[in-house]
Amino acid sequence: MRNIRLTIEYDGSRYQGWIRLGKEETGSNTISGKIMEVLKKMTGEYSIELNCGSRTEVGVHAYAQVANFKTQSTMDVLDIKHYLNRYLPMDIAITSVEEVPERFHAQLNATSKTYVYRMTIDDVPSVFDRKYTYHCYRIPDKHLMQQAAMLLIGKHDFRCFSSAKKTKVTEREIYEIEVYGDTEEMQILIHANDFLHNMARYIIGTLLDIGFGIRPKEDIEEIFAGKALPSTACDPKGLYLQDITY
Repeated sequence: MRNIRLTIEYDGSRYQGWIRLGKEETGSNTISGKIMEVLKKMTGEYSIELNCGSRTEVGVHAYAQVANFKTQSTMDVLDIKHYLNRYLPMDIAITSVEEVPERFHAQLNATSKTYVYRMTIDDVPSVFDRKYTYHCYRIPDKHLMQQAAMLLIGKHDFRCFSSAKKTKVTEREIYEIEVYGDTEEMQILIHANDFLHNMARYIIGTLLDIGFGIRPKEDIEEIFAGKALPSTACDPKGLYLQDITY
């Protein structure tokens, strides 16, 4: 049995995330569902399991998602890459294919993940950027956001910054949050050991409200303590899975 690792780039705009939990993936409008359909046709195997490094949510994009599957197929990795890119929709691309040791697991072996949020700033939203960036009509206070971000660094229980309902362990460690950019475009980068469901979106939504002066940075501690709610989750169209490390 061979173990094949895929690196995947996708536009998540029209998909219901990487996977819909509890749903049959074949035929579903998810990233994994589309890939599984092609893998089954390619290999003739119908019990393929596709593991991913980070389960992106509805509308979230990826520069470098990582997935793996096991197969008895003898196809060359270059032929696998060409086959997948030929039959997958144009908004899903396989950027690399490699054979890896049998014990490699895209989700279980991941040591950290990085998400980046892209924002444009102008009095008129760009026609060309509107699908892939969040638009701000005024400039958020970058320094206030950076101060608030410092309160999120380290190990914390992020239960209140997520929509996870059944996750037993909700402690995560954020290694780094960067807020950078200029008067025309800003980005927020979050690097953590792992993310709860919608955790990145709630954090970014809260940081933006702090940057716009809607709430004080001290609310971060109140949210951790369960005394305040996070802000509305940010619009997913500006969020990208940038990197997964192993």
